[in-house]
Amino acid sequence: MTEKKQPTGTPRDWAIIAARAADEKKATDIVVQQVGELMGETEYFVIVTAANNRQVAAIIDEIEEQERKQAALKPLHREETRDGSWELLDYGSMIVHVFQPETREFYRLEALWNDAPIMDLAAEAGIEGAVYSDRIAALLEGAAGDAALEENRRSAPEGD
Repeated sequence: MTEKKQPTGTPRDWAIIAARAADEKKATDIVVQQVGELMGETEYFVIVTAANNRQVAAIIDEIEEQERKQAALKPLHREETRDGSWELLDYGSMIVHVFQPETREFYRLEALWNDAPIMDLAAEAGIEGAVYSDRIAALLEGAAGDAALEENRRSAPEGD
């Protein structure tokens, strides 16, 4: 009888695995948001853009494979739209959304959860040279500025 492997790592690790796998399949607008403070059970959203149905499916398949290989993690649920413009992998503590551009623009999930901290993928996942649309680039720049302000506030001496 085969023993069922227990998942390894943390939801943060799983989000990084998903972001790297999406990057390997040439996803664009890769965003990882820490939504745990705003939602109940889910800690991270990984939101990416794919150019077409084929790429949506390829990214989803790669993420699922890498999660299984690297973290012994299997999704609790997988959903997709009939037209292939959006697929979702639900891992409980982490949810992956892969959109085509028009669908992502319509739903704007990252804007719905704009109070959620955004992970610096270059620093934390080693993703360099990622491609971002103007809207997502502005969102990331704003998040980086917010993080810098918060860091400055925390490091300022008391009474300033």
